[in-house]
This record gives sequence, C-alpha cells and structure tokens, in this order.
Amino acid sequence: MKKSEKISSRIKKVLLVLSGVAVGALVFSNMEYSVSFNGTTFSNTPSFATATSNIADAPISSLRNFNEAFVQIAESATPSVVTIFTEKTVNQRVVSPFNFFGSPFDDFFGRPDGNSAERKNVRRGIGSGVIVTADGYILTNNHVIDGADVVYVRTADKRRLDAKVIGTDPKTDIAVIKVNQQGLKPIVIGDSDKLRVGEWVIAIGSPLGENLARTVTQGIVSAKGRANVGLADYEDFIQTDAAINPGNSGGALVNINGELVGINTAIASRTGGFEGIGFAVPSNMAKSVLTALITTGKVTRSYLGVSIQDIDDNIAKAMNVKAGEGALVGTVMENSPAARAGMQTGDVILEFNGAKVTSSAALRNAIATQTPGSMVYIRVLRDGALKSFAARLEEQTPKTASSTTPAKKADINSALGFRAEELTPELAQRLKLKGSSGKVVITAIQQQSTAYRAGLRPGDVILSVNKQAVSSVASYNALVKNLAKGELLLLLIERGGNKSYIAFTL
Repeated sequence: MKKSEKISSRIKKVLLVLSGVAVGALVFSNMEYSVSFNGTTFSNTPSFATATSNIADAPISSLRNFNEAFVQIAESATPSVVTIFTEKTVNQRVVSPFNFFGSPFDDFFGRPDGNSAERKNVRRGIGSGVIVTADGYILTNNHVIDGADVVYVRTADKRRLDAKVIGTDPKTDIAVIKVNQQGLKPIVIGDSDKLRVGEWVIAIGSPLGENLARTVTQGIVSAKGRANVGLADYEDFIQTDAAINPGNSGGALVNINGELVGINTAIASRTGGFEGIGFAVPSNMAKSVLTALITTGKVTRSYLGVSIQDIDDNIAKAMNVKAGEGALVGTVMENSPAARAGMQTGDVILEFNGAKVTSSAALRNAIATQTPGSMVYIRVLRDGALKSFAARLEEQTPKTASSTTPAKKADINSALGFRAEELTPELAQRLKLKGSSGKVVITAIQQQSTAYRAGLRPGDVILSVNKQAVSSVASYNALVKNLAKGELLLLLIERGGNKSYIAFTL
C-alpha cells in the first residue's frame, strides 16, 4: 500500500511540473528567456510568427491553381490586418454671426475678442495596421496615429480593441501600438532584402473608410531602394503598382508566400488618388524599429559625422570618378568619428564595412543601423588615391544646433549665370549668414541658368572653384575670369552649415 502511495505521489509531482511548464509556455510565449543556476534572465524581445506552409512552392498546373494560390495568400494574411481608428480633440474658435462689433464691456472685463468662443471638436482618422505577435503588438505608420488622444482597432472578426501607443519613429514613419488581447493571428515577417523587382505582391488595408476594410489588391515590385521621396528621414522604400489609397497607410504588403515584406506608407500622385506608384517601408527596416521600440522604448542610431551626396555625371567628370558609384563627402563635422579617423571634404566613399556604396541614401541607412560604439571600416578615393579608415561610430543626438559702406554690386556674369560678392557684414545680416573675412557669397542667379538648375542658390558661400580654394574675392575672380561657355565648373559650397559639391556646364 505504501509503495502504491509513493507511485501516486510521484505521478502527482510529474503532473504538477508538466502543468507548470504548460502555464509557463503560455505566459512567456512572446518572451525570450534563459535560466541559470544564479537566477533567471528575461528579455522582452517579441516572439514573431514563423512560416508553417510554403504557398510559393505550390504547383501551378492550371489557371485554377494560379487563382487558388492568390486566394490562399489573401486568406493567410488578411486576418492579421486591422483597421485603426484615431480620435484627437482640438479647440476650435467659433465666431458668432450676430456680434460683428463685439461688446462695449469686452475691454472693461479684459476679454480681447468678445465675439468668439472656443469649443472642443473631435477629429477622427482611419488607417491600417498589421498584427505581428499573438499577444497584440501591431505595426503601423507613425502618421496614422501621430498626435491621437484615442486609438482603437477593429479586427477581421469585427472585435473592437482599445490600443495604446508603445512607441513611434518619425524618421522612418513607423509606429508600434498594442492591444490587450491574447490569441491573435500574427503575420509571418519575411526578409525584404530577398525581395526582387518583378515579384508578385499583395497589398491589404482599409482604403477610404471602414466599409472597405481589408481590401486586397495585387501587383508587382516595381523598384527597390527608393530614396529622396521626401516622406521620411530614412528612406529605402519598396515601390509597387499594387493599388494603395488613403486609409491603406500602415497596411501589409505581402509576398506570394503570405509573408509581410513591407508596411504600405504612401503614394505618388498628381490627383490624390492611386496612379500606379505606391511606397512601402521594407519589413527588415520596420522589424528593426519594432524590436527597438518594444525592448528599449526608443530607436538608437549611429552617426559618422559627414554630410554626403550622390555623384552625378557633372561631378563625376569634374572629379574624375565614375558616376553613380560611391558617395561624395561634403561637410566633416569637428570632433566627429569621421574627423578623428582622418576623413576630409572631397573624399569619395567607395566601401563601407566591405560593402560597395551605391548611393548616399544607402550609405546613410547603413551607418544609422550600426550599433553606437562599433568600429566601421571605410574605403575612400582621395585625389586619385585609395585610402582606408577605421572609425568608431557614436550615437546620434538631437541637433542643438568690416565695412560700413555697401559694396558696389557687380553684374551677373553672363557665362556663369550668377553674381558672387564679398560677404560684408551687411550682406551677412541680410542673408542671415556668419560674417568672415575672405568669404565669397552668391547674391544673385539667373533662374534659366545651368547653375540654378544644378542647385546653386543665393546665399551659398563658395569655398572652392574646380578644387582650388577660394580665400578672397580676388582669388575667386582669378579662378573664374578665364572660364568660357561649354566648360565644366565644379564648386564646393556651404549652405546652412553643410558643405556640398555642385557641378554644371557653363
């Protein structure tokens, strides 16, 4: 009997342990953790969904199979897309139509505008979001929830769930919100770096209102790496012709395996409606921001301390380098990692950490995504010679940022298309520039000139002409006096504290 009791006791203990494991698995299903002898270390890194089937490998032997493949993609991804509703209370001034001239008591009682009053008005917005964890983390665009007092979502099964904002990153236009709900269907996050131009993609969102929630459209990847669109500070957009309209912002762009490859963000349009050009934040960029916002509450980026620009045909010809390769260094900030490493204005960055530099935008993104404090290796072309530098990156921080007789204005040089003068104290005050002896500044420019089309503007300070330093008006005049129409001119200018090169044919 005692032996039986012992066996029964052991069975109870085993069942207790198993139940504890089950409960722990449920509680920490979205946590990564490790257990050691000295204690347990928990990480609040989100646990993302993994692919359970591969729709992309399904055999297509007929049009019916092809049709079924798209149906399966839509059915797989649509339950993970939510409609996001926002409310923002604003004060609105209301003017009475019966009191045009105010009241005689307004001044006496200190009321500056007696014929108006303020009332509260609620502005409502709508957008889309994508569920990325089973316990309620949702990816969307920052502009969808920016400034909202109230945020809630409606799921595919019509449930309304209140949401709170976990964090935002305006520099990529990504935001993370969370609903207090378990058992949601998260989408599988794919690798956007593997996406190729020409691949089929599907866009899912709520265009134009709740009545059109979870609309599915299809198209292809039209381009990758779109930058300088003007939507965010860090841009690496996927371009697609899958129909995207207002309300789609924050929705899912999925590949043929039903994996999230982008967060639909904006369209390029002359009418305000869809014209075949949509942009999505790549899933790899969105996932990086998502993880940072959940784990640390902020996005940390690195900086090298240089301003960079692309190399167009004119600059390439003037500097004897290949167009479209590398990034040209303008400003090198004092006491920055770049300055300490020995980098200079005019360096052409060819490689960053062993990877070829294809554009200034790609290089800027690559620098920003590095961990602050990490060592990076840079290869540059300087005056025809290759040089290598090692720099330790730092964390980005928010920007803190003679004569009393007016000089006689010179005529606009007809060959150059602009006028340059000595930067006098009067000119410095008018152009809001720092005065300094020897500086030469653009004071006028013909809008039809090649100089204007290349980007030169009044207020630009000329630092060099054809790589020859400008130290005074006299040295500037000596450098440009023999220039003739048809020649290539390379200027190093300073604007707003940043240096950049401008090249154009006279």
